[in-house]
Amino acid sequence: MIQPSWKPTAELDAVVALTGATVSRRTTGQEIILDGINWTVRSGEHWALLGPNGAGKTTLLKLIGAVMHPTDGIVEVLGHRLGEVDVRDLRAHIGLVSASQKVPRDATAHTVVLTGATGTVQPLWRRYDTATRERAHHLLTELGCKELTDRRFGDCSGGQRARILISRALMADPSLLLLDEPFNALDLPSREDLVDALRELAADRTDLATVTVTHHVEELPPSTTHALLLKEGRTLASGSVGGVLTSNYMTSCFGRPIRVARHEGRWYARSGR
Repeated sequence: MIQPSWKPTAELDAVVALTGATVSRRTTGQEIILDGINWTVRSGEHWALLGPNGAGKTTLLKLIGAVMHPTDGIVEVLGHRLGEVDVRDLRAHIGLVSASQKVPRDATAHTVVLTGATGTVQPLWRRYDTATRERAHHLLTELGCKELTDRRFGDCSGGQRARILISRALMADPSLLLLDEPFNALDLPSREDLVDALRELAADRTDLATVTVTHHVEELPPSTTHALLLKEGRTLASGSVGGVLTSNYMTSCFGRPIRVARHEGRWYARSGR
């Protein structure tokens, strides 16, 4: 199996730690995208990241995914401060799942998962030993995709693709898994299959931290432990999911009356004037 040459700081508690993280973009003036974000994600926590379009969710995900640096403030990921570490090494230990990811649609599901071991779009066959190939099979089974092993990725449904991409992201055995709108365009059965898969993943991998960006609380698995609400680049509320996903906070965040309810571990939101 491919062995990483770099590892996160040992015995991590804070997987992500942001202190006054600010991102600004110079256009005709200076536009603030994120403004003074303080946020800590610890090992084994499962965060939901919500907010209106333009609130800064994508930018925040790029920061903790080591894709971009803050304009000001401190961002530490896996025990390493951005600006003081090679982000290419850091990104190798962060799992990312996004519908916009480039993967070979003609490749089988097993091949797509294998590319997660090298972090490449196309497979690097000479680098995949027997143990690596077996791990890809194991992850497909773990995510309920065993029967898709030899199916073309492009022939899989949206829900199946999402679970295959999660399997791919887990090939590097990350400490942090980022899920960027993984439920986008899924029908109801596919959504529920993915919710179940994420719930089981949290139960099986107790040290894994996850951050899920979504627009709909109905998509959150019952394993969600914390939530962060962003509004206009600032933190509106952050903390335990039960204290954040409330009608008052959601109404303030989205600017219209929202009623939030929870039933058997799942959240539901309705809006009306």
